[in-house]
Amino acid sequence: MNSLKEITLTNYVIPNAKTQDFTLTYQVFGQPLHTAPIVVINHALTGNSDVSGENGWWKSLVGTNQVIDLKRYTVIAFDIPGNGYNQNPSHLITDYKIITTQLIADLFWKGLQTIGVDNLYAVVGGSLGGSIAWEMALQKPNAIQHLIPIATSIRASDWLIGNALVQDSILTNSTNPIEDARMHAMLLYRTPASLQLKFNNQIKEQEEQYAIESWLKYHGKTLNNRFTLSSYKLMNHLLKTIGHHLTEETLEQFAKQSSTNILSIAVDSDYMFTSTEQKQIVERIKKHKKNIAFKEIQSIHGHDAFLIEYEQLNHLLTDIF
Repeated sequence: MNSLKEITLTNYVIPNAKTQDFTLTYQVFGQPLHTAPIVVINHALTGNSDVSGENGWWKSLVGTNQVIDLKRYTVIAFDIPGNGYNQNPSHLITDYKIITTQLIADLFWKGLQTIGVDNLYAVVGGSLGGSIAWEMALQKPNAIQHLIPIATSIRASDWLIGNALVQDSILTNSTNPIEDARMHAMLLYRTPASLQLKFNNQIKEQEEQYAIESWLKYHGKTLNNRFTLSSYKLMNHLLKTIGHHLTEETLEQFAKQSSTNILSIAVDSDYMFTSTEQKQIVERIKKHKKNIAFKEIQSIHGHDAFLIEYEQLNHLLTDIF
């Protein structure tokens, strides 16, 4: 972990008209603040602000001499409030149903303003983090030079909302909630072809189970060791809130007002945020805005390909960084 910093936002008005204090934790990588172009990177559902370095979850993209080169850029990565990364129980959020991706994006902007940042060279996010990136652009249509949402969407589909309901039911009713929910979610992040290629019906003789079963249980236990139930419930809930406020009118208004260059990157085999829905959003915005592009990662691995196919992703981003 880099040096974890904190910002406290006091008396923030939440949707039920009450006020609440929020603590934002974040990390800064690369060049000192206000000395280089600033890139904000938003993490996915089970991610955190540890985006670069030895244990960085996106170190294939962010690092010294990587595509997002820490010798050239200042990278800021926030933790989504309530994700539990700083292991401070007081920062967990129990009333998670009042939290939305729209609110998280507003908190991120307020956090940036607190440290004197009003304009960004780029905002990059994958999966849930990409949806928050969209929200940030919607809220400040001229404050971001490059918006790069990856394997995500500006609005939750019925498929995604339905899967979030199943996840919430598991988290609420299971005696092993985090492990069981994680095992189910892992199947959404991959494809049948990906898992068949990886395991090919292998059996773990000593464990007396299929390799796929061992793999799923491993991921369930691993997440259980670093996530709390309230954190998982919150992060899963955020999926169904993506674009909950969005109308065709607000989308058109954004497209006409925004100066941001947008590169939407999809995965052709993604079940979670399909390539088709992402392309449709791009086409709708393109009716009113020319500086938007759509590119696609080719992979059998499904949603997680945005992390697996790092060479393809890096190539798609070289023109921007």
